[in-house]
Amino acid sequence: MSAIATLAEDRVVEGVYAVARKERRRTRGGAPYLALELVDPSGRIEARVWSDVELLEGRFAEGDAVHVLGRVERFRDRLQLDVRSLETAEADPAELAPAMRRDAAELDGFFEFLAAEIAHAGLQSLVGQFVADESVRAALRGLPAAEAHHAYAGGLLEHTVGVATLCREAAQLHPRLRTDLLLAAALVHDVGRTLELERGPTFRQTEEGRLLGHVHLGLRLLEERGNGLDGDARAELLHAVAVHHDVRAARTAEAVVLYHANQLDAAAATRPVE
Repeated sequence: MSAIATLAEDRVVEGVYAVARKERRRTRGGAPYLALELVDPSGRIEARVWSDVELLEGRFAEGDAVHVLGRVERFRDRLQLDVRSLETAEADPAELAPAMRRDAAELDGFFEFLAAEIAHAGLQSLVGQFVADESVRAALRGLPAAEAHHAYAGGLLEHTVGVATLCREAAQLHPRLRTDLLLAAALVHDVGRTLELERGPTFRQTEEGRLLGHVHLGLRLLEERGNGLDGDARAELLHAVAVHHDVRAARTAEAVVLYHANQLDAAAATRPVE
């Protein structure tokens, strides 16, 4: 079986992949074809079904695991799989989602370490609720951070730890920053993703996610679990999370630092490896 990361041009391949995207399209001449995105833990590749479209289309749905036979071609400087045959496979599609290269257990441990660094009782209690929530922890390990960066299972955990680490370092360099507030905000800034996205391989938005977005959903989670916080700490935490994509709306230094740490970690993850 051929892992996507090992595929090369002009190679006949056979493998089991998950269908992350499936669209029926038409050529300029009006003939139907299927445009697919196939994924496995090693990566993703565009694929096309040009022949027997009516027959093959009904065999599988977006999100299914499929057994594929095809040939790798190059189209517009990118590899693309010309599918010759395709049928559903006995595999868990979620297990075929693109996966992070870092060790999940190590990142899990560092997430807990960073949470334990918070000294403020109210903030520690609030963050501790998410640390102890196995459904949240499983979502961090199983979901991407975004479509544009850390776009693989576990990317949400990797990005959260990355942003929190940058914020921790910034607080050590600048003692005027309130370390507990900044670190707590960093650890929960994307917790709304756990409600916004479904499990792989498609990572589709839930209906709530589509309508409300991860920032709103994250604020709701924090408000539901933040009753033990005093008014000022609660407002400042919610503010930092609310504006972590909009530095112009930031009213505290901690909110500004969180914004830049979020941008920096996202940019570093999308930079091509040279």
